[in-house]
Amino acid sequence: MSQLEKLNNNHKEKAILVGVGLSDSSTHDVEESLAELGRLADTAGAEVIGEVTQYRNSPDAAYFIGKGKAEQIANLSKGSEASSIIFDAELSPAQTRNLEQVIESKIIDRARLILDIFALHAQSKEAMLEVELAQLEYQLPRLTRMWTHLSRQVSGAGTRPGGIGTRGPGEKQLEIDRMLVRNRMSRLKTDLEKIKQNRQVERGGRGDMFTIALVGYTNAGKSTLLNTLADENVYTDDKLFATLDSTTRVVHVTDYHDILLTDTVGFIKRLPHHLIASFRATLEEVNEANMLMHVVDVSQPGIKERIEAVDKVLKELDADEKPTLMVFNKIDSMEDSVDMTVIKHEYPDHVAISAINGQGIDELKTRLLDSVTVNEIEIDVTIPQKEGQIVNYIYEHGEVIERQFKGSSVYMRAKMDRKYAGKLEKYMAAVS
Repeated sequence: MSQLEKLNNNHKEKAILVGVGLSDSSTHDVEESLAELGRLADTAGAEVIGEVTQYRNSPDAAYFIGKGKAEQIANLSKGSEASSIIFDAELSPAQTRNLEQVIESKIIDRARLILDIFALHAQSKEAMLEVELAQLEYQLPRLTRMWTHLSRQVSGAGTRPGGIGTRGPGEKQLEIDRMLVRNRMSRLKTDLEKIKQNRQVERGGRGDMFTIALVGYTNAGKSTLLNTLADENVYTDDKLFATLDSTTRVVHVTDYHDILLTDTVGFIKRLPHHLIASFRATLEEVNEANMLMHVVDVSQPGIKERIEAVDKVLKELDADEKPTLMVFNKIDSMEDSVDMTVIKHEYPDHVAISAINGQGIDELKTRLLDSVTVNEIEIDVTIPQKEGQIVNYIYEHGEVIERQFKGSSVYMRAKMDRKYAGKLEKYMAAVS
């Protein structure tokens, strides 16, 4: 390890992870989710120095984990260098406040951690606006805890802490803050609506090209697959939520068939609702696409759970009925524990690939061609030579198989999509 790496590690925020297994959770589920939380913490720049788990029938209303376990974590935190306690759950504002009072450390829940990662990785103006809106949605109900110190400052003779005599500046400032947050949220929504309208104009300029949206769990290899299919160099990294912006590229399937392929933000289990709502402008590419490619990382355990997590988000976006091709990626580094027989049984209409070394890419392109040409028909047309624009139209929108000059006419056999062929009915000799 270099001196620079040692210096960076020394400056990393130390964190303790807390996982809670409820009545419907198995030990395996809790351990797997906690491992993912550790990857999220690492992506956010924290160093995990400890883990705590608890199993209970239901969350504690006041502390989520119960006061006894909170006190145990407080002692663990004080005996270590931990400055943050990260919970693998979404905590209520009251639970966060109560835990901070007992543990006396910064309390971060899963939603806040993911929001922080999104803020860290947002590059475009659109992504920054979407992340800020999601953060404000998250923070609005939590503003109260910022002003609890005022109840101690203004309490004096003849008053009770938190009662009469504490309703002045604190509550007034709280209402001002709420108003400022709501005003800012309104401006962000207006700006995002303008971006949405611009996107619609851009989509209108794409013509009638067949469009496919890449969807999948974060770090499934969607951006790598986009690079492989489009021969591009879009940014990729082996991190959760490495890219947030949707990226569209042209993919040449054959000399006569191009598609538009869009990479979208990755999903994750228990993705905060604030993010889904805020990223609707970006995720509209999913709704507008002709079909979806659901990319799944088969090198990691819990394949079915990650597929279900993605399907849940797609349903929330009203995109769960879209034609979808399942693409199982990273077969080059697949663990022995992954049973492809089970996968093939449950998802028979899938393609297995390695986006990084090209395995299965030819088969994938064949499947994409099948999707693009599903509405193609073969036509025979006879066109007067003087109507050269019709000949050009066929070359532009179809694949010419044969052409012959017959007197003052041109005979052509071509493959075309039905929507284009329909405009040539008066020239058709036969349709097959």
